[in-house]
Amino acid sequence: MNISPAVSEDAAAIARAQVRSWQAAYERILPDDYLANLSVQKRELMWREFISRGSPELLVARDEECIVGFVAFGPCRDEGSGAARAEVWAIYVTPSHWSQGVGSQLWRHARARLTAQGYRSVSLWVLTGNERAIQFYDGVGFTADEGSAKEVVLGGKALQEIRYVADLRD
Repeated sequence: MNISPAVSEDAAAIARAQVRSWQAAYERILPDDYLANLSVQKRELMWREFISRGSPELLVARDEECIVGFVAFGPCRDEGSGAARAEVWAIYVTPSHWSQGVGSQLWRHARARLTAQGYRSVSLWVLTGNERAIQFYDGVGFTADEGSAKEVVLGGKALQEIRYVADLRD
């Protein structure tokens, strides 16, 4: 497994990995028609824009030449979070590579970059019904930020997200 910074040519593969991950991870959480209609093309444009502007920072995991996961991270977008807190904006691994350590490798590389950039803590948001992700985040040192729950609407369905936080100084 090779972890490296994303380049513009990776945008389509990143978009495919995200859509596949969403379709598998959220199949019991989000409406079927919403998941079936996720657009790789729209996400490719979004990721290409992020890569070109350099924010969020984006690392990809390659198994041989194929991108099998990615992590996007940067300054925390939460209001009032302060300059010392970073945020994992997204971390996804294709379902064919789940439970093979890809997510852990991506997180270790992102954590090292965030620590080198001087961040002291990091947060992320996760849907409360996404048990696989919650187990992963618990396993790599994140804890639920009690009282942070907020409602989001995806595919016309009201859902709840909760913020998870980790100390980068450990």
